[in-house]
Amino acid sequence: LLTPLKHGYPSSCFSCSIVARGLLDVLREFSDNENDFISVMETVARMSEDGEPTVRAELMEQVPNIAMFLHESRPNFPAAFSRYLVPIVVRYLTDPNNQVRKTSQAALLVLLEQGLISKADMETKVCPVLLDLTEPSSDDDYKIEAVSMMCKVVTMLSKDTVEHLLLPRFCDLCSDARLFQVRKVCAANFGEFCSIVGQEATEKLLMPKFFDLCSDSLWGIRKACAECFMMVSNSTSPEVRRAKLSPLFISLISDQSRWVRQAAFQSLGRFISTFANPCSTGLHFRGDGALLEVPRCTLDRTIAHTPPNQDGRATPSPEHVSTADAEEVHSFDDNYTSVPREMRGGFTRTFSNSNASPTTTNNARNTKDTEQTDENFNSFNYWRSPLPDISGELEMLNSEESEEVMEQKETKEEEEEEEPDFHDSKSSPAKATSDQIQKVLDCLQPHIDDPDVQAQVQVLSAALKAAQLDSPDDDGPEDDGLTEPEPEEQPEDAIESPSEGKEDSAHSPMFEDKPKIQNVIPQQLLDQYLSMTDPARAQTVDTEIAKHCAFSLPGVALTLGRQNWHCLKDTYETLATDVQWKVRRTLAFSIHELAVILGDQLTAADLVPIFNGFLKDLDEVRIGVLKHLYDFLKLLHADKRREYLYQLQEFMVTDNSRNWRFRYELAEQLILIIELYSHYDVYDYLRQIALTLCSDKVSEVRWISYKLVVEILQKLYACGADDLGLNFINELTVRFCHCPKWVGRQAFAFICQVFEEDCMPMEQFGQHLLPSLLSLSSDPVANVRVLVAKALRQSVMEKGEPGCAFSDELEETVMALQSDKDRDVRFFASLDPNKSLMDTAPLI
Repeated sequence: LLTPLKHGYPSSCFSCSIVARGLLDVLREFSDNENDFISVMETVARMSEDGEPTVRAELMEQVPNIAMFLHESRPNFPAAFSRYLVPIVVRYLTDPNNQVRKTSQAALLVLLEQGLISKADMETKVCPVLLDLTEPSSDDDYKIEAVSMMCKVVTMLSKDTVEHLLLPRFCDLCSDARLFQVRKVCAANFGEFCSIVGQEATEKLLMPKFFDLCSDSLWGIRKACAECFMMVSNSTSPEVRRAKLSPLFISLISDQSRWVRQAAFQSLGRFISTFANPCSTGLHFRGDGALLEVPRCTLDRTIAHTPPNQDGRATPSPEHVSTADAEEVHSFDDNYTSVPREMRGGFTRTFSNSNASPTTTNNARNTKDTEQTDENFNSFNYWRSPLPDISGELEMLNSEESEEVMEQKETKEEEEEEEPDFHDSKSSPAKATSDQIQKVLDCLQPHIDDPDVQAQVQVLSAALKAAQLDSPDDDGPEDDGLTEPEPEEQPEDAIESPSEGKEDSAHSPMFEDKPKIQNVIPQQLLDQYLSMTDPARAQTVDTEIAKHCAFSLPGVALTLGRQNWHCLKDTYETLATDVQWKVRRTLAFSIHELAVILGDQLTAADLVPIFNGFLKDLDEVRIGVLKHLYDFLKLLHADKRREYLYQLQEFMVTDNSRNWRFRYELAEQLILIIELYSHYDVYDYLRQIALTLCSDKVSEVRWISYKLVVEILQKLYACGADDLGLNFINELTVRFCHCPKWVGRQAFAFICQVFEEDCMPMEQFGQHLLPSLLSLSSDPVANVRVLVAKALRQSVMEKGEPGCAFSDELEETVMALQSDKDRDVRFFASLDPNKSLMDTAPLI
């Protein structure tokens, strides 16, 4: 193989192909000598001019591997790749053979993904070739390929390179009147260009082209526009999104082509989600996809008295927001209006509790509930739309009441002597109090849609009525129509507890019958989204349209905010009872995310019943709630959460007993759920489930269940329930250590490794677990002795010998295992505890 390259160019096509395949080995052989290395590279350059297409294609397939080798050896040959191989890749982009061109395009993408082509080479060698191939006079086949290649490489280039070199040509290609294939490729990749060049270039240069593509005569191009609509929307300002893109999307969703309408409806929820603003929803997506609360310090900068802007969101007044603060709020809008990758690929994300300060409210009930909640319960504190700042009015109200008390004390004697003045002194403060309460109610009226505001209105209305009753004026205050009369059937504790008042008001007839109108997104978009559950849509648009509606519902709910949940509640309930199990399954997988968005009150009222229904559904639906059972339960109050202890056992029963992954998922969730319940509940309910899973027929389920047992023991001892822990240990000993089947005895040896987790005191371990573990050292099954050796050597002895009567026996047992007839037993009995632990699963 080396001789032909040393003495010149090989003669036959077959020899050339062989040499091309072995180029990497040849380069490694000659890499120590610079002259030989240069000779090989020059021979490669000559080989690239071979007239046989198969040779050129074979050579190009080796280029990425050669480039990686040169990249690793760059200190010795810094310019070899740029000098010899990049020209070959660029030249093959215009090769007359289709196979060679495709191979070079694939190689170029790999080189870009690996970062092996420098920016200078891209700007001076690759991009000029792509621009030449996309000239109006270029060959049609070359042009179509070059456009596709341009759209692929654009995601790997810098913004400056795209904006200055490729964007003008891309705009021209979007209007190519001769080749519809070119326009279709541009439409399919329009979103990528928008996301790279940014808002200014998108609105100035790309938006006119996008409007033309959305009205193209070919339905395939309009369909491609509908599919990338969300990415385009993310690159525009809220004003452009509302005023221009929304009507454009409505035209696509009403298109004469069914395929266009289908794509538009599939993108509708994602487009709506681009209207989401963390400053109004109170939630944002972290880089890893977790949904978090916006820090309170940022939200506090939003001035509630500012009127909403065009997209229905309050904007801080310039005089109240510093430049730095304004930039921070703007960065939130830019960074989080888009739907994260988890939402695009299946709304399956984990949620993290925010460390931000909890939202301060005047809710005494919330404070009381927090104090009574189990200490392990880490509840979310949810944000709502900013309320008017009424602190000034409340201070005036309090000061007025204080002045009234002082005045009564100071003028007591005068009041006894002058009765007419007593009437005046009493009526004036009462009237002032009524006026102050009325002013507060006036401030709250623009925010009456918020359930929290409704609760405050009810409380203040009751206070206003009390103040009016104190007034001697028989006529009473005039009804100016600004306050709502308090319902007669309202419970008395609603006045004392704003929290209950909020829940009652949220589910009062007024709330239920509220029209599905909001001001966050254009109403037409919401109406079209709500129509996706109409059976007629399935006939005229897409048979799976309800599934697409369910898929994007959490994003739409996040955008609208919990104050507009009434717009989506009926739709959600319709989807939850859909005859297609795929629709219900989609909702089941995202119900925990919707609970974060809605908050505890609406979750308890509207989501818990649906969640309970999913628990009794098909396994395909139940797995959705099971996979995120912990995420949902941790959002519930402790008393409500405790009700599900009785239902956890039901997950043990499946439609198909062979569905072992269902039981595996249950064990994994129980490990997380342990922290949500008291040690008494864990012992009474979760212990029995864990023991049953430990005896499962499938080994994977058993091994994850052993870890569950370890966590239960840790919970019991961490809470000081040593008596319960001892009972559990005795039960494990009887069930597993003395089990007639070797898998049970093996399970006991594995569970004894609990000691390395610091789950229980060493004295307890030495007294209650170690004797039984030592008895298994002479077990007839080698797999049991392997785990005994591992537990003794890597767990017990690593922490130090227990101060008990079994210390001598422990040392003797380990020495005996070190001379065991089984090689693996000897290995683990002799292994240094400080070395990394070896996975023993393959030995089982």
